[in-house]
Amino acid sequence: MTDTTDRAGELADLAARFPHLHAPQRWAWGGIDAQFSAELPPDELITNIHLVGFSDDKVVLCRDARGHWFLPGGTREAAESIESCLVRELREEAGARLAGPPVWIGAHRCVTDSPVPYRPWQPHPEKAWLWGWAEVTVDSEPTNPADGEQVVEVRAMTADEARRLLVRGRDEWWSELLTLAIESRARG
Repeated sequence: MTDTTDRAGELADLAARFPHLHAPQRWAWGGIDAQFSAELPPDELITNIHLVGFSDDKVVLCRDARGHWFLPGGTREAAESIESCLVRELREEAGARLAGPPVWIGAHRCVTDSPVPYRPWQPHPEKAWLWGWAEVTVDSEPTNPADGEQVVEVRAMTADEARRLLVRGRDEWWSELLTLAIESRARG
């Protein structure tokens, strides 16, 4: 069996095990059609980076002023590297820093029906949201820049509590994304 055949089999297995995560999605808030894959996109398509941060055996979530729980991450700035974006977003939203290298587990390939890109430097109409996990240390308050979400709480919690808070009022794929990150971490 070739490496390409092996990889295709792995991707098909992941899609079968995580059907909600891999299902086509419509993100109405942004006029975006999205499709998850464990196949990583080229760097130039990545506009957003999000992380399942692990502090010991707990998952770090952020809560904004609206009461919405989310994984830290956000939009890449012009000419910003993936690593720099991740470091900045962790500090801004979670008051956290990387305690180990990130492991990228997949991405949502997206197509927007908006006539212009979200930021002028972003690819358009195709883009990608990168998802990963890493060990993190929460060691300060979120910096809460004026143009970002206003985080009012950062909490390290059990995976079950994180699943419950991420899925509440949202699609089931959030739970599967968290499970995929936990399994990837367990494989080391």
